[in-house]
Amino acid sequence: MHRPAQRKRQLRSRLLVCAAAVPVILVAGCSSDSDSGSGSDGAKKDAGSKSSAPAKGDDKAASVEKAAYAKLPEPCDVLSKKTLGDLVPKAKDKSGKAGTSSDTALRGSCSWDSLDNNGVDGSQFRWLRVSQLRFESDASLGSGAQRAQDNFAKQVEDAKATKDAKSVKTEAVQGIGEQATLVRYDLKKDKDTFKQQTVVARVENVVVTVDFNGAGLAGDKSPDAGKLSKDAEKAAKETVGAVASANGGGGKASSGASEKPKGDDAKSDDAKKDEPKKDDSKKDDSPSKDDSKKDEPKKDDAKSKDKDSGKS
Repeated sequence: MHRPAQRKRQLRSRLLVCAAAVPVILVAGCSSDSDSGSGSDGAKKDAGSKSSAPAKGDDKAASVEKAAYAKLPEPCDVLSKKTLGDLVPKAKDKSGKAGTSSDTALRGSCSWDSLDNNGVDGSQFRWLRVSQLRFESDASLGSGAQRAQDNFAKQVEDAKATKDAKSVKTEAVQGIGEQATLVRYDLKKDKDTFKQQTVVARVENVVVTVDFNGAGLAGDKSPDAGKLSKDAEKAAKETVGAVASANGGGGKASSGASEKPKGDDAKSDDAKKDEPKKDDSKKDDSPSKDDSKKDEPKKDDAKSKDKDSGKS
C-alpha cells in the first residue's frame, strides 16, 4: 500500500534535482563561451597591435643633404693685391703667413701685419687675419650647412665675449654670403687702444672669419673704426667669393653679387635684338672679365709665398 506513494516521492525528487542541475550546466556553458570569446578578441587585439608596431630593423638613419662646397681656396691667396695694399700697406710679407692646420681641406688661415713707422710722429699698426672652416654633411651630426650655421653663431658669441673688450657693438652685414655679422670693440694693450673688427660670414657649408685691428702707436691718433669696419667687410666679401670660385663658382657667395645670367650666350642675334633693354641692364650689372683679372694674385707672388713659407 505504501510502495506506490514512495515511488512517486522518489521520482519527484529526481526531477527536482535534474531541474536544478540544468541552470548550472547552462551557466557553465555560457561562462565558458564568454571566456573563450573574450580570449579570442584579446588575441586579435594583441595581434593587431603587434602588426601595427614598426619593426626596429626597418628604421633607417635620416639622410642629410650633400655639402655644397667640397674644398677651400689657399688661405693666403683669397685677397687681391689691391685689398692687401689698402688694409696692410706696410706689410713686410705681402704673401702672408699661413697658419698651421692638420687638415687644410677643412680649415685654413693666413695673417698679415703692417707697421707704418713715422718716428717721433708716431706709428700706425694694422693686423689682418682671414680664417676658413668647411663642414661636411654627416648623418649623425647633420648637414654641412646646418653645422656651419651653428659654428657661425658660436663664433659671433665668442667675439662678443672677448676678455677685456670695451664698447662692444654687433650688427648684421648685408651682401656677404648667406649671413654675416660684424662685431667691433676696443681693446687696450699697455697704453695703446686697438680698434678690433671681426666679421663672421657663412656661405653654404663654409664659415669665413676676418679679424682686422688697428692702432695709433707712440702718440699717433687712433684709426677711424668705421673705415676699419668697411675694410674688414671688403676682405670678408672677397674671401667668400674666393671660396665659391674654388668650387666652380657655385653656391651663394654674395646675396648682392652681380653674376652674369645663365643662358645669355646661347641666345641668337635675333633674340637679342628683340630684348635690347633686358640685355643692356644685365651687361651694366655684370663685372667685366678684365676687372676681375686685376684682382687675381699673380703667380710670381704665389711662388714667393712658397719660398718664404719654406724658410719658416
